[in-house]
Amino acid sequence: MVEAVLIDLFSLPANLQNNIQGLLCNTLETIEKCSSIHAPFIYVMCCQRQGSERQGEQEFLLPALDGFQSLKRRLEVVRALTTAAALYTIKQRLDEKDLSIIKVILPTLRKDLMKSYIDHLFTAVYQFEYEDLQVASDSENLQIPEPQGEGQTLPSQDMALIQSEIQMHLESLPSLKGQLTILRSSLIPDDIFLHGFTTRTGGISYIPTLSSCNLFSSSKRRDPHVVVKENLRRLANAAGFNPEAFHRVKVNHANAVCIMGKTEPDSYDGIVTNQKSVTLAAPGADCIPVLFADPVRKACGAAHSGWKGTLLGVSMATVNAMVSEYGCNVKDILVVLGPSVGPCCYKLPHESAKEFHRIDPKCVRLFDSTNPYIDIRRATRILLERGGILPENIQDDSIANQNQNITFCTACHPDKFYSHFRDGPNFGTQIGFISIKD
Repeated sequence: MVEAVLIDLFSLPANLQNNIQGLLCNTLETIEKCSSIHAPFIYVMCCQRQGSERQGEQEFLLPALDGFQSLKRRLEVVRALTTAAALYTIKQRLDEKDLSIIKVILPTLRKDLMKSYIDHLFTAVYQFEYEDLQVASDSENLQIPEPQGEGQTLPSQDMALIQSEIQMHLESLPSLKGQLTILRSSLIPDDIFLHGFTTRTGGISYIPTLSSCNLFSSSKRRDPHVVVKENLRRLANAAGFNPEAFHRVKVNHANAVCIMGKTEPDSYDGIVTNQKSVTLAAPGADCIPVLFADPVRKACGAAHSGWKGTLLGVSMATVNAMVSEYGCNVKDILVVLGPSVGPCCYKLPHESAKEFHRIDPKCVRLFDSTNPYIDIRRATRILLERGGILPENIQDDSIANQNQNITFCTACHPDKFYSHFRDGPNFGTQIGFISIKD
């Protein structure tokens, strides 16, 4: 069943006010008739013309709206200078109410254009169906959502204009939840490497579990790629790297490593390079973002190490790739573990805990319980040291000076970090990043 209706009046000229009133009135009548049991939320999208007074723009719609008392509390008129701004505002309203099934009633000639805006601003979490504005009369259409059809491809020039309009709107939005903050390690020399670990503040993602500097988009979450791209642009500006030369691991919770400049695997949890000004990144939202730096051979790497990747040795696989590809000496490689879920919070089933107990019994607390507490950081350190990394070249939560600690527990700090363990499936993502300076 349709949860929300979007009526697009954005493109209709102001000199057709009577026509607009009539069309809107007919459309609302149809919605009211079809909604005796389940009344959808209704959003009327209009153009706020430059220099016009907001109240003046609203007055000509009032006669059409006033007669629909049963819908009034669920009806909102949204005005903006651009389609992107209006649609993004409506997306915020939908997300506030956790609505996902939307009917769009619009002029036929606007359909392909609107589909393109929606493709950019929404993810597969949402279902859209479309209806011509002039023929909103079939009550059955409001009951059974239809899948989005295959629209005509817009000319590339129109697509570019849409992308530019969306980008300009997102860039104009204020940062949420405070300033963008980057955590840096004192172990990695900043005269050779640019690096850091992000926190959750300073971006534009507004959905509670994703706000505000979410740096990962998927079909299962409400944050679209364009919002994540804008968050990354803001991070790049603050940190000083080029977002166009940014490479994030393709997580598979395994131990494959990508060598920059060689054929890229379909998935990999480690990545290494000796190219300057190329930024490597690993995500984390409980899993450990691990950074690697060799100041002697001037090579670096990043790895994503969850419990599966830790057991499979992804960190040492990344070290070994640096040794074999760039001639690094394992004793020169510096390793920093970023924010991740700590042994205070993280539990695994007993069968999985056995594997960590085999690495070292100190990696498991309450081993005899059904779901023991696991220390994936300690396990990572032990495996790195066994592989030849010097203990003093590893920075994690065991460092003596806790004022320099950047390996915070993500689950314990909801104001600073995202956590899958804490927030559930619609969680946000922070990253660790590193590059070699020019």
